[in-house]
Amino acid sequence: MKKKWAYLGVALGSAAATAAVAALLVNIQQRKWESRQQVVQLAALDESVTDPAEWGKNFPRQYDGYKRTVDTERTRYGGSEAFSKLDQDSKWKRLFAGYAFGVDYREERGHAHSLEDQKETLRTKQFKQPGACLQCHAGGMKQVYETVGGGDLQAGFAKVNAMPLEEAWKHISHPIACVDCHDPKTMQLRVTRPGFLNAIRKVKEREGIKHYDPNTMATRQEMRSFVCGQCHVEYYFKGKEKLLTYPWDNGYKVEEIEQYYDQAGHTDWTHAETGAPMLKAQHPEFETWNQGIHARSGVACADCHMPYKREGAVKVTDHHIRSPLLNVSRACLQCHHFPEKEMLARAGLIQDRTRVLLDRAEAAVVALMDAVAEAKKRGATEAQMEPALKMHRKAQWRLDFVSAENSMGFHAPQETARILAEAIDYARQGEILAREAGRGTSG
Repeated sequence: MKKKWAYLGVALGSAAATAAVAALLVNIQQRKWESRQQVVQLAALDESVTDPAEWGKNFPRQYDGYKRTVDTERTRYGGSEAFSKLDQDSKWKRLFAGYAFGVDYREERGHAHSLEDQKETLRTKQFKQPGACLQCHAGGMKQVYETVGGGDLQAGFAKVNAMPLEEAWKHISHPIACVDCHDPKTMQLRVTRPGFLNAIRKVKEREGIKHYDPNTMATRQEMRSFVCGQCHVEYYFKGKEKLLTYPWDNGYKVEEIEQYYDQAGHTDWTHAETGAPMLKAQHPEFETWNQGIHARSGVACADCHMPYKREGAVKVTDHHIRSPLLNVSRACLQCHHFPEKEMLARAGLIQDRTRVLLDRAEAAVVALMDAVAEAKKRGATEAQMEPALKMHRKAQWRLDFVSAENSMGFHAPQETARILAEAIDYARQGEILAREAGRGTSG
């Protein structure tokens, strides 16, 4: 009897083990099938589909991430809240005196806010702006340019650039969208902004590469930065045509861009207090990142700001684009095998040190402005003031280059420290020159 029960137990155990193995194999097969079935074609996509919600029908995981770019979760030095930087640090009202940024300078927000924020800022409500502003704030600009240009991307780009911004708005409906970075037929990454296409072609020509087109010649890893570099860059509106131009003819560094502007005779505005011919930095993330260790190591923007994640068996690029410091485990620890707390501390130290240097540079530029005001009261002539005003242009350009760049020094710590050291040096030189200007001209 005992043997009978033993045999029965073995049989039942074998059956259970067989069932478990079979279930495991079925599960593995299902996971493999799931990993291959990433797209369900519910919407027909082409260049005319600029609404991210339509793309979301086929790519719900990615769309869910995109929608979360409205989140307001904040790190110590960045976030997505709608507040004025001028209220946070009123000295920038003086630094931008006479310019639109001295009236309204808001915290940058997520991609889903890009068009809304452009329409709400006082810089577009109180000041006339060109259609060139639209390149990086609206979805589907490739189609807009080609439609306006009769099929010619560059011709349409030029026409839209020259339009009043209010007129250009009539051509668009959505903020930054899926179609701006993905080919609707193949889903491959692509560059659609003519400003970047024109500039990177010149960069590559300098390197000996003719007729460069990133959409056919760049690696996929390069494209994972190029699609970001379409907009997260320094730029200006060239000439009466307001042609949106990236000043990379001499290189990406702050002094190389400054040299370009000096050679072109470009000035963004005349400072209302000092009379200096000023430059306004935009948001030179791409240029700064190019000087850092991550760029030299082949790490792309998307590796940190859009890291991969797993949803079931599916590997997905996270389209909730945000600071890596809010997502250290996936954004940093894939390469840096240290505790999350240590990685946050390292990044925090870099940013804190940059903040201290930034404050010192800001104070130095304000001191220069005060010295200029005193010199003018003494009756210093324009010729006597010119050397100090040149220093004002150089110092504030460097200060603003770091302040406007949205990493608080993290993208290239040593380069950022160098730039701020130069800002302080030029500002103090200018202060000395201003204090010497006009001595003996009154009394």
